[in-house]
Amino acid sequence: MSEYCVCLITASSPQEARNLAYGLVESGLAACVNRVPQVTSVYSWMGKVEEAGEILLIAKTTSTHLQGLIDKVKELHSYDVPEVVALPIVGGNRDYLRWIDESVR
Repeated sequence: MSEYCVCLITASSPQEARNLAYGLVESGLAACVNRVPQVTSVYSWMGKVEEAGEILLIAKTTSTHLQGLIDKVKELHSYDVPEVVALPIVGGNRDYLRWIDESVR
């Protein structure tokens, strides 16, 4: 398993995305969260295909803090089943990865 991961999280509104981003960084569960506005999600929910405008969050964290990050998203999020998908970081700028280590606590 990779030491670092990128988590994809969607939010229903700019304010919710801001609250999630600040909540994750201030709690030390993510070193950085990028907010990407205006994505359109097409998904299956309760037997129907739905479409919604959302904000995409890209959070950088360590694998050891992943469960805490998921728990925090579930605590702060308005969705019954918030999206949190973790992708391993297989390489990158060592200085940046060291900064993730220093920022996540």
